[in-house]
Amino acid sequence: MQVTETLAEGLKHEFKVSVPASDIDAKVDARLVDMKDKVRLNGFRPGKVPVAHLKKVYGRSVAAETVEQLIRDTNAGIFTERGFRLATEPKVTMPTEEKEIEDVLAGKSDLNYSVAIEVVPAIELADFKSFNVEKPVAEVTDADVDEALKRIADQSRPYEAKGEGAKAEKGDRVTVAFKGSIDGELFDGGTGENIQVVIGSGTFIPGFEDQLIGIASGETRNVKASFPKNYAAPNLAGKDAEFETTASLIEAPQESKVDDEFAKNLGMESLDKLKEAMRERLVAEFAGASRQRVKRILLDKLDETHKFGPPPSLVEEEFKLMWNSIKAEMESTGKTFADEDTTEEKAKEEYEKIADRRVRLGLVLSEIGEKNKITVTDDEVSRALIDRARQSPGREKEVWDFYRSNPNALAQLRAPIYEDKVVDFILELANVTEKKVTRDDLLKEEEDKTAA
Repeated sequence: MQVTETLAEGLKHEFKVSVPASDIDAKVDARLVDMKDKVRLNGFRPGKVPVAHLKKVYGRSVAAETVEQLIRDTNAGIFTERGFRLATEPKVTMPTEEKEIEDVLAGKSDLNYSVAIEVVPAIELADFKSFNVEKPVAEVTDADVDEALKRIADQSRPYEAKGEGAKAEKGDRVTVAFKGSIDGELFDGGTGENIQVVIGSGTFIPGFEDQLIGIASGETRNVKASFPKNYAAPNLAGKDAEFETTASLIEAPQESKVDDEFAKNLGMESLDKLKEAMRERLVAEFAGASRQRVKRILLDKLDETHKFGPPPSLVEEEFKLMWNSIKAEMESTGKTFADEDTTEEKAKEEYEKIADRRVRLGLVLSEIGEKNKITVTDDEVSRALIDRARQSPGREKEVWDFYRSNPNALAQLRAPIYEDKVVDFILELANVTEKKVTRDDLLKEEEDKTAA
């Protein structure tokens, strides 16, 4: 066998490989001999079929399988000998002439092919003990608990009918009946009776609620509004509609008392028990926000301390995934790059940088995990899958079956578990100090990062 490197350009390598016909023929014969005791042919006793006859019957298919396996084994040997870690699947180029292929399969000609690869660069890991990480933490105060309970109370507050002749204001609940039409024609799903609308809640299509301000009980108005471009019903998305709307009841919001009775309505024994439960929930929420902040700080440090050129094909693939998602979202919402105060060219540049960072960090985390034997167990994946299934009540089995029959989807469950375990490993070595911050500072910065 002869292997010649024809290209060594950065992370890209190409090789020409020549395998003698005698080697292929020998391997084909060995496989045929192995088949001798397993195949059953009419006219022959078990194990007595001559190899020459087997070659006539199965020779071509066995030769094709042999060549395929030989290429895999040869390539693996080439990469292992040189210590290559592949970034993508090898690209094998075979002979294109039909006669040449037939001669190879018939054992009359040597196998000549080329293989092109892109490799992962050698990564020199930083000294994680030198990392200084500041972890923001916020204590849950009584005010935080009271505010959270008030939000729940506001969502379940009672309403009371206004006096005769009263007009609707923002925050009021209006009971209406409506008939919707587009270009003068009624459309399916466009009519409703005794529908309650809280003005300002944003539950109806944009523009509908605001036009109910000032309406009185018994009054009829023609409300004009447009369906969003990403509306669930494609036949209505982006369409201008008109709704003949009649109000039958105007109600004003009342104060909702946060007391023992309120707690019992939520299934708790008393207000004190409800406050305890809410405090526990907020503690977990704050801890989650702290964890995300620390993880982001750590990933920034990994980015700063591991500067290298990642495999271009991986960066391009990552960029395409993000860019296609961005374009699809903009198309569905009707937004433009100008709305985001940028241009398509500048946006591309930014997302190319993000793709580069993501690929580099992915390779660094993988290197850390591999060198320190960090793994994700099947039990950990199963627990994550159970949690995911619980998020879809009534469809648990459907979700479970989907992931179990879809290796790529299961890998997406495994990846964040692996990443978190690597992050925990680094934090064990790093110098982590806590910094007291307010709830607003903790959650505001988290919201800002999410928006960005």
